[in-house]
Amino acid sequence: MSSIHDRNKELIAKLNGYLYDIEPERLKGQLSELFAPECVIHLCSPFEDIAGPAEYYERVYAPLLEAVPDLERRTYIMMAGDSVHDTNWVGCAGTYVGVFERPWLDIPPTWHPVAMRFHEFYRIEEGQIVEMQAVWDIPHLMMQADAWPLVPSLGVDWIAPAPAPQNGMDLSPRDPEASAAHEQLVMDMLNGLLKHREHGPEAMGLDQYWHPKMTWYGPAGIGTNRRISGFRNWHQRPFLKGMPDRELNYEVPSYFFSDGPFVGVTAWSGMKVTISDGGWLGLPPTQQGMIDMRSLDFWRCEHGLIRENWVLVDLLHVYAQIGVDVFGRMREMTVARQLHKPVNLTWGGPFA
Repeated sequence: MSSIHDRNKELIAKLNGYLYDIEPERLKGQLSELFAPECVIHLCSPFEDIAGPAEYYERVYAPLLEAVPDLERRTYIMMAGDSVHDTNWVGCAGTYVGVFERPWLDIPPTWHPVAMRFHEFYRIEEGQIVEMQAVWDIPHLMMQADAWPLVPSLGVDWIAPAPAPQNGMDLSPRDPEASAAHEQLVMDMLNGLLKHREHGPEAMGLDQYWHPKMTWYGPAGIGTNRRISGFRNWHQRPFLKGMPDRELNYEVPSYFFSDGPFVGVTAWSGMKVTISDGGWLGLPPTQQGMIDMRSLDFWRCEHGLIRENWVLVDLLHVYAQIGVDVFGRMREMTVARQLHKPVNLTWGGPFA
């Protein structure tokens, strides 16, 4: 007999199928089939909260399909489990791909294939999605369009790969014992990170938890890093230096769940920070006080260590909170390209 987690993965597998072979005229109804009418959708900046599947289609997918008519979703991680809050979740990671033919969010088109990472977490009750928390790597799409208006990443901006063993879409029955052990490993690692404020970086004990060949797949704007040394040099040290007072946001629940070697966590928003001292991402210290930070994570464990970590941070939301208008600056940078648009590059036209 299948478990609730197996059934929930079957539900989201149906969503993945709808978004892989998209039929634009049917997609609105397909979303309404899977999402509860009162579903709360927490999407990254600039979309923010969306009420229900109809609005989700109209505000997000309809304009995106106009810009990328051959859009398809390629999912490489799908995991399911329950959290300590007695809620059941499915987490998906992957990329949206297609030819970028028309502007989207005023990002100028490239007329070439593009790829945009996504992390999406779904809370499911009685066979329907009742809550979604999601971050799409829109800054990386700006970079592919040569329209990123802010500082370059310290790490490498690239399309994060699927899990090394190619096991992110395993539909075999969930192993509760292995899942619990890997979730505890990640929890112990995160508790070690919190020791930094009182005892310094050495107290984190990264070597106890991370594989020597670990890879941290960060979002565009921060970048990907490999090995503990790369993670420390190009993400952790700048992050801790610029925001030494970082803390969990205890005003909202954090949902940890695990599925075999995979562990996921989602919270909206999961962290509070103050950009201080030397600043962060090329930004000077700010006067706003604490801001929220949204980060949706997947970890893959191997032989008692964490070997891969996919991380998306809603950097556009960070910039918006401190008064940096990323989209306004992007429009200023690309105004000439927006005024001189090629013609006859429509779906079904000469380049189809």
